[in-house]
Order: sequence, then structure tokens, then C-alpha cells
Amino acid sequence: MILRWILAIALIAPSALFSQGKDLNLPDLGDRVSGVISLEQEKLLGQSFVEQVYAQAPLINDPLIQEYTELLIYRLSETSQVEDRDFTIILIDEKSLNAFAAPGGVIGVNGGLFLNAGNEAQLSSVLSHELAHLSQRHFARNVLRGRDTNLASSLVMVSAIALAIVANNPTAMMAGPAALAQQQLRYSRIFEREADRFGFNNLIAAGYDPSSMGQMFENMAKVRKLAGDNPPEFLLTHPVTSSRVSDALNAADQIEFSGGKKNTINFEFVKGRLKARYASSSPQASIRFFEQLSVDSPNNENKYAYLMALQATGNSKKALVIVNELLGRYPKNLILNITKAEIYLLDQKLEKARLQIEAVLKISPGNYPASIIKSNILSAQNKTIQAEEIVRDLLITKNNDPHLWMILSEIQRSGKNILGYHLSRGEYYLLLGDLENALNQFQFALRISGSSFQTSETIMTKIKYAQDRLGQKRGF
Repeated sequence: MILRWILAIALIAPSALFSQGKDLNLPDLGDRVSGVISLEQEKLLGQSFVEQVYAQAPLINDPLIQEYTELLIYRLSETSQVEDRDFTIILIDEKSLNAFAAPGGVIGVNGGLFLNAGNEAQLSSVLSHELAHLSQRHFARNVLRGRDTNLASSLVMVSAIALAIVANNPTAMMAGPAALAQQQLRYSRIFEREADRFGFNNLIAAGYDPSSMGQMFENMAKVRKLAGDNPPEFLLTHPVTSSRVSDALNAADQIEFSGGKKNTINFEFVKGRLKARYASSSPQASIRFFEQLSVDSPNNENKYAYLMALQATGNSKKALVIVNELLGRYPKNLILNITKAEIYLLDQKLEKARLQIEAVLKISPGNYPASIIKSNILSAQNKTIQAEEIVRDLLITKNNDPHLWMILSEIQRSGKNILGYHLSRGEYYLLLGDLENALNQFQFALRISGSSFQTSETIMTKIKYAQDRLGQKRGF
């Protein structure tokens, strides 16, 4: 459980956490913490962490799921203590239950977290906890108390943490320096209690049902019980006891707060999308399973999962029947309207797909998943210049998204924009921390760049940046 706050999902602390009043004042972090690790250095550590996760972990490259998760985290951050909301949000393609926070505004979520959350409020209880770790700068405060203020040591520890997350194995962090690891463990309980309290208060401030935290705990306890002798590694290092469940629910009962939001339609659709993604049976067996499930329990989540199972096997006719049925109830829902465009696109009905997605973009200009689909439609119509323009517009605000750079490079390759292809691939490799490949891509781009001084100068700047980063990396 080394550096638990980074690997931790939102766990309610023991009963003492809730028995000392409802308010916990924000600690005066002051210059002592920034004197040890500045906010800029935290960003550097976060960048190193993200590069390693991007390079090694399986990622959910699904714009609909990404958009939903990002919007939820940003909404929760508005009522949190987080000041710098320049987040990097990572979706790990793993159906085990996990979430984490890392220095520099990094928040990671496993796909399995959605599967184990009964509603959006329960999911939000986890995310609020992770936001509290960031607002309280727990990583920097751990380093301050550990008195090992060497940035290189912190980079080693961050590398070990990234390895543990990628391997889904917290014991992998023992690769870090033993003394630093022991010091991190010593203070982790204090920070967990702090994050629990701030997360709980933030959940209420955001308008969610305060009992959702305890209910999420109950879900985790069920997962532990059903796992028998082979529980998920996370639940081994973060045991869920009956007293913790009752303490969390009792704390919610003491709050003078009536009502509170529990769920949204979008959560149900996103969870259904992930249920279909992680179906363990064959495609045809999955269709039969979700079809029966949507009959036995005809809620939005199960109907959407059935729809996605149909879509995955190319059964667009039945998929359209289901999506139209759902749209009859929720005609303005963006996820459903985007999904309908997806079905048309997969069925190569490009004009219908274009009309459908343009209707979405008229309602929600610049919508991320809708824009990606429109670029795919244009690319399929051999309109690669227009497709490239759409992705470039998205990169203005999402230039740290490696998947987006990969999409752009594929469009450029399809359109025979070889220079653009190599530059985009270089950016992609930079974000993965693969500096050698990034450098190779930029150098090749320079060789074919022609006589344009401005283009050559831009590429030379990228080459120098990659070389400098490579030198820094080897220096550590």
C-alpha cells in the first residue's frame, strides 16, 4: 500500500473520521510545501507519470466515454478545493475496480469503476475523493514530511507508481527506494482521512445524495465477498469492513441535506456501453445475453448495452430499432443521437451519418465525440482536408491527447499528407515519452519539408525539444 493516495479509490475512513464534526479546514500549505516541490515540479512529475501510463497501459479510446468522464470531473471540481483545473484524465481499459490521482492534476479511472457504481452519485463519490488528494497536494506534503526532497527520487517513485498501475499490482512499487516508500506509508492514513472528508463535503456541495458514498462501499464489499479467495488486488490492500460501511451511511444520516441527485441518463448509457465492452462471451452470445437482460430488466443501461452488442457485430438494422426506441423517450439526448450516427457510419450510410451528426453539432457546436465522428465521415468520403481541419480544431484544447494525434496522423496518411503524418506521429510519440521515435519522426519530416524556411524552423524547434527532453531523461 505504498503511497496509497495515488492508487486509492475513494474509501471512507474509520468511524473517527466522522465523529469529530462535519468540517475540516483546509490546511495552510504555504510556501513550505512549494519550497520542497513547486507546482511546476508537480507538473513535471505528472507528465512523467502520464507518459509511462500512456505508453504501457491499455486505454479506453472512446470519445463518448471520455467526454462524459471529463465533464463529470470538471463539474465536481467546481465545488472542490482544487484551484488548478488543468487536468489530465486517463481512462484505463481494465474492468477491475480502481481509480487514482497523481501530482500535476492527473486523475485516472478504470472502466471497471463504472461497472461497480450503481449510479452517478456513487461514481462521483470516488472522483470527489481523488480531487481532494489533488487539492491538498498530498504528494508534495508526503515528500516534505519524508525529508527526501530530491526530484530524481520523486521521479523514481512516480515511475514505480505508474508501473504498479499498469501492472494492476501495488507490490510493483517496491521498486522505489525503500526508505522513501516507508515514509510515504507512514503518513498515508492522515491524508486518506483528509481526502475522505473533503470528498464527502464536495459530494454534497455538488448536489449529490450524501448516502452514495456508503452505498459505493457496500458495492465494494459485495465484490470482495463474491471474489472468495481471489479478490481484486485493490480490495486486498483496501479492505472494506462492515463498520466502515455503517460509519459512512451514519455520517450521511447526520447531514442536514434533503434530497440530492442520484443518477443521470448519461451515466446509464455510458455504463451500458462499458458493460457491452467487457462482455466475456462471444459476440453472438453477448447479443443473446443482453437481449434477454433487456427483456428481464428493461432499463436504459441494459437496452443500451444490447444496442452496443448489436452494433459490435454489424447488426445495424436491429441496432437502429433499439436506438430509435430510446430516442422516442429521450429525443434530445446527445449520446443517443451520436450513437445513431455511429451506427450509420459503421453501416457505410455516409450521407445519413453526416446529416445525423451535423444535427448534433448544430445543438452542441464543437462537441468532441460528434466532431470525431464527423471527421471519420469526411475521411470515408475522401474529404481528408476537411477531416484534418476538424481534428486540428479539437487539438487546440486537447493537444495532450495522444489518441487525437493518432487519429490526425491516420487521416493525413489517407490523404497522402506525408509531412503532416510524420509530424503528428512525432507529437504522438512525445506524449508517450517515446522520445527516440519522436525524434526520428521529426527528423524525417525535416528531410522532406522542402525549401520553406518557416516549416523547417518549426520542425527544428520540435527536434530541439525532443533532444532536450531526451537529454534530461538520460540525465536522471
